Amino acid sequence: MQKVNISEHVYWVGVNDRRTTLFENMWPLCKGVCYNSYIINDEKVALVDTVEVSATDEYLEKLESIIGPERQVDYLIINHMEPDHSGAVKFIRQKYPDCKIVGNKKTFEMLEKFYGINTNLHEVKDMDEIDLGGRKLRFYMTPMLHWPETMMTYDLKDKVLFSGDAFGSFGTLDGGVFDDELNLDFYEDEIRRYYSNIVGKFAKFVQKALKKLADVDINYICATHGPIWRSHIDKILSDYDRWSRYQTEEGVVIVYGTMYGNTEQMADVIARELVVHGIKNVRIYDCAKTHASYIISEIYKYKGVILGSCAYNNDMFPSMDALIRKIENSEIKEHLLGVFGSFAWGGGGVKRLNEFAKNIDWEVVSDSVEQKGGMHDISFDRCISLAQNMAHRLKQLREEEVPA
Repeated sequence: MQKVNISEHVYWVGVNDRRTTLFENMWPLCKGVCYNSYIINDEKVALVDTVEVSATDEYLEKLESIIGPERQVDYLIINHMEPDHSGAVKFIRQKYPDCKIVGNKKTFEMLEKFYGINTNLHEVKDMDEIDLGGRKLRFYMTPMLHWPETMMTYDLKDKVLFSGDAFGSFGTLDGGVFDDELNLDFYEDEIRRYYSNIVGKFAKFVQKALKKLADVDINYICATHGPIWRSHIDKILSDYDRWSRYQTEEGVVIVYGTMYGNTEQMADVIARELVVHGIKNVRIYDCAKTHASYIISEIYKYKGVILGSCAYNNDMFPSMDALIRKIENSEIKEHLLGVFGSFAWGGGGVKRLNEFAKNIDWEVVSDSVEQKGGMHDISFDRCISLAQNMAHRLKQLREEEVPA
């Protein structure tokens, strides 16, 4: 319940969620998640986003502890209408009935559909401003980061960018709230997993937003999840730029689906040959055991992807089928691809992966490898060849990146 000042008149009033196991009922929360809301307590009071509805009581207590029991909230700014950030809107309106809700046209369409609220609204457009007395707030429309209505709010006085879901992270804030109070190594993978699974599909809109913000002087980035950025702003902006351009590190993610271990054995042969040829970053995942969000995150990190599937009822192994659908839906670009698999009496897994290879439009480095039954000399040699081709192509790209 301690007050957390971002600046003299700007406060963090977020809450931690260590109970929810699946974010959006899909993404595992192994390190929890936080919902960040912010108060500007100046001549007028502005509240920026709210929290998930189950945390409303704690949230309202924090809010009142900062502004006092007699003061009113003048503005509620909704940067993003997703319910983990708008869940307390009805309760804010009940507690502060004269509060004016600030959003754009698409915000208000959703506001009425979600909560039946359609009165006392203040519509803003790109670059519009409102005056709180001691400061002005400017609004930047950033649609599809990652919903149609998303926007960002900028405090011109303290140079605070309230960025909505952009620049956020999975993981609770365990005492530390600011990036320089935390060991960012703890959040590194969760920041990338958050971006790759929540925001990454909308890479071209990320690029548009970064261009729009290029000349904005920012002292703080206040996202709705994860730490507040004040000492590593350049890093998080650079990460978003790199990820949205699909720039990757040298390495290979091998993912397989297997029933009795034959396809897994092929993965191990491929992995060993990659390392023999100088590829140090090799990650192997069983798609039946590892949630797709972690695999997607690794694909955003490494250039090479090699997928393997056994056959299952004349089709692909179901967990691999789910994974490639997720990859296709994420619209990930600019990767190298290899395909392998096995079958006992009827194929299907490799056939479907070859169809995926055509649809995804990644660079295929080698012919697919398919074996009947267990490992034998021919399939062993072809796995070796697949790995060598992938390693060779990665080295070519490495050499192309070295300045003359």
